[in-house]
Parts: sequence; C-alpha cells; structure tokens
Amino acid sequence: MAYSPGQAPEKERLMKEQAVNNSWMQIISFPIDGRTNKPRTEGLTMVIDKGLGINETKDLFEVAANYVDFLKLGFGTSSLYDQEILSQKINLAKEYGVMIYPGGTFMEIAISQNKLEEYISMACKLGYPAVEISDGTVNISQEVRERAIAMALDAGLLVLTEVGKKNLRDKVQIEHYVKQIRQDLGCGAFRVIIEGRESGKDAGFYDGKGRFVAGEMEQILEAAGDTNLLIWEAPLKHQQQGLITMFGPNVNLGNIPANEALALEALRVGLRGDTLRLQFE
Repeated sequence: MAYSPGQAPEKERLMKEQAVNNSWMQIISFPIDGRTNKPRTEGLTMVIDKGLGINETKDLFEVAANYVDFLKLGFGTSSLYDQEILSQKINLAKEYGVMIYPGGTFMEIAISQNKLEEYISMACKLGYPAVEISDGTVNISQEVRERAIAMALDAGLLVLTEVGKKNLRDKVQIEHYVKQIRQDLGCGAFRVIIEGRESGKDAGFYDGKGRFVAGEMEQILEAAGDTNLLIWEAPLKHQQQGLITMFGPNVNLGNIPANEALALEALRVGLRGDTLRLQFE
C-alpha cells in the first residue's frame, strides 16, 4: 500500500499556500536545505497525542500540519474518548492530511484478549487509516505478529510496526530485534518504529540518560538496510539533534510532543541554535 497523507485537496492546497505565504521566506533561506515537503515519504514526523481535545487538535493542525505526518493516539487512549470526539479527531486529521492511528499498546491488549480480528475491523469502521503493531509490553509470537500485519494490510490499512520493550528488564538480545525488523519489512510494514516511549529514557534502545545503547544502532541500521525504513522515537531534544546531525533533516522521528512540532521542524532546517551552529563549525 502506498503512503498517502489523506485525501484532502482543499486543505492541502491551503497548507501549501501558507507554506510559501510567509514574508520572512522572501529574505531568509533555511540554513539546512533539502527538507522535504508534504506529501513526503522521508523526513516523517510522528506526534504523540496523549489526550488533546478537539480545539487543541485543531490548533496543532492549523499551526503545524505541514510538519506532521502521523498522529498517534498514545497507549489505549482511543477507548477513553467520547465516540463523537474520537470521530471528530479522526476526521480532522484526514482533513489536514495527517495519518492518525491508535497506539500499539492498544492492539497488544486486543491480541492478549483474542480480539485481533475484531480490533482490525473496528479500526476500519472508525475510519483509522493506519494501525501500529508492537509487543512492547505483551509478548506476542512471531506467527501472531505476522498474522496481524497480514490482516491489517488485507483490510486496506497502512501498517507501522514497533520493535523494542517499554521496560528494559524485558529486553532481549539485539539479534532478536534485528531479525524482527527484517521480518516486519518483509511482511509489508510501511515503517518500523524504534521504541523509545514518551520519556526517551530507560526504554527500548535508550539508557537511563536517553542515549542509544552502544553498538545497537549500527545493528538496527544494518537490519533495515535503509534509514528511511525506520522511525526513531526521539522525544528529547538531544536525541532529535543527534539523529538529525547523523542522518540529515529528513530522518524519520516519532513520539514528538504535540507542543514541540514546530520546534522540531526548526531543528530540522537549522532555525535553532543547536543545529545552526553545526553549519559554521
């Protein structure tokens, strides 16, 4: 299934106009060039939504929809919204060309309760264009993981998978995750998310200080074969800066706090001291 930011030509036209209708850009160019525009297939930004109201969601999109590709309704929060509010959020995302999807933990719960088929069916019924498949908390067999990917693809959903454990005590050898990345991509996953939680510390592949565990990034990259096939969860600024410095402005980043979408974009294009200074060193 090809990536599409949603069928919203009017909103997309308005956003494109807004992108060029900025007086500053008549005299200033981005210090870091090459940043892709929407609809994009690289340089993806996934924002985590931990409970934004309708007005907050609309504000986010009006200000930053040009820079947000995915909106993840974190954890199992999808089930806590009033139905009408949830429908409004899903429709707003579509209007603004943002792919909205429920967090992977919610599917883990469904699988643990033997409700995978019902979960996929409900995601489609509610209008979600994508789902996330993970085993960050609940252990899921490879067979079930592959079946979940296949069922979601057959239902016409975009599939994001995630590798890594939310609690480092549950972490296994890196070789397991290397194999999992290859299998997920081979099964048709659009992108594989590298776990980092919303904290960015003591989770997934980050240590207690939010630094990547030595040697693991290289193996993850080798497994994917292409950096663009990965989305790095990087909620902390130093993580974002490090990944942008390493891979450029079009690295895929996830679990970005909603109120930091513009701040991240500024980091990507050198409008922030942290990446600007690199242009003069």
